[in-house]
Amino acid sequence: MSVPTAAADQSLCREIPGALPVLGRDVTVPLVTGGEVSYAALDYAASAPALQRVWDDVAAYAPYYGSVHRGAGYLSQLSTDLFENSRVTVAEFLGCRADDQVIFTRSTTDSLNLLAAVLPADCEVFVFETEHHASLLPWRDARVTYLNAPRTPGEAVRTLERALAGRDPYGSALVCVTGASNVTGELWPVRELAAAAHAHGARIVLDAAQLAPHHPVDIQDLDVDWVAFSGHKLYAPFGSGVLAGRADWLQGSEPYLAGGGASRKVARRADGGVDVEWHDSAARHEAGSPNVIGVYSIASACKALTEAGFDSLVAREQYLIGKVRDGLAAVPEVKVLSLFGDDAPRVGVISFVVDGWNSSHFAAALSAEYGIGVRDGLFCAHPLVRTLLGSDPQSQGECGAPEAAPGEKSLNAIRVSFGAGTPDEHVERFVRAVTELVRDGARWNYRTEDGRCVPAV
Repeated sequence: MSVPTAAADQSLCREIPGALPVLGRDVTVPLVTGGEVSYAALDYAASAPALQRVWDDVAAYAPYYGSVHRGAGYLSQLSTDLFENSRVTVAEFLGCRADDQVIFTRSTTDSLNLLAAVLPADCEVFVFETEHHASLLPWRDARVTYLNAPRTPGEAVRTLERALAGRDPYGSALVCVTGASNVTGELWPVRELAAAAHAHGARIVLDAAQLAPHHPVDIQDLDVDWVAFSGHKLYAPFGSGVLAGRADWLQGSEPYLAGGGASRKVARRADGGVDVEWHDSAARHEAGSPNVIGVYSIASACKALTEAGFDSLVAREQYLIGKVRDGLAAVPEVKVLSLFGDDAPRVGVISFVVDGWNSSHFAAALSAEYGIGVRDGLFCAHPLVRTLLGSDPQSQGECGAPEAAPGEKSLNAIRVSFGAGTPDEHVERFVRAVTELVRDGARWNYRTEDGRCVPAV
């Protein structure tokens, strides 16, 4: 069975020169200073806009939508084929091993909480303080060792090796590491960390939420045991994610969610209870009616990025990174945050602070006066951002702007992020806006409302 799809050459279309077509590229927003401007979406690290190819594929499938796995009707069977074929597409995208499982979840956070739920008893978990909260916090029922932020990739490997050398050699252990920082954009030495983990009898899961949209992720090449990522950062909306990797821990545990779809057989016992036989396949952890459209959108995005070619996507992104970093370097008041230094390889995620500016105020001015959307705050990576800002990494913070008025110092930062759908003009406008705001100040008055800086009316 087949579903009509968008034209195969959609992913190669160049309506925006050099950028893949994404939704929202023609959206205009009002400026507080008058008039309108096309919206510059520079918050890809939070959620990337959907690729036009993905949207077209989903729209072509939508009339054929049906329940999966348990329906006898034509549309249900067609949707089941599409759902399972999407699993194959994702496995190919990730270079999965023949016996790996691809499980569809809601997000990276959901994927890592699923993995945390299936850890063997007394499993030790090793995680750097630099992780996003999605990979920092799920391990509540395990023995967790939090590792200090390294300042070089080599130090990261040595820190992990020292920590693993002191663990129980007969117990289970898991290392969780990001592929690319959601704060600095810096690439982590995943292959070397995987080698260190395996040398000490530990397994490793890769948080690829920020890596997969920018670079190819190959489970076998990186030699990781699991990969987790989110569709909404991979140019695919609709709230789906992926956990892919080794099946044994997944098959040997109770289902992440109990319910229909996860169970193969359910029967009443003589004593009045219920006996359940669970599936051994990925369905074991996919109870309930799955997000078919979300899953299909991930598969469509995987195909689109593969067809576009990561070599050209990476080359263009590096060009944009160079433009942003050169522009920020020309403004002495701007300090770019980094763990590994200026020469570290990175994806299109850059965080910075500006002398004399509250970060929420600066982000609000970028939006209200230039139509530029960025992120400010601690980026759900509180220990890392506080370490980079030189504040107490143990102090608490909020995932947003603290109660600080325009001009007051705030312990947060500004993040600009971009990717395959970002046109040159958005980056150029951002650099110009930063320069003008630092040089001339804001052209509008701002006030604090519900913890955020907003234009005064």
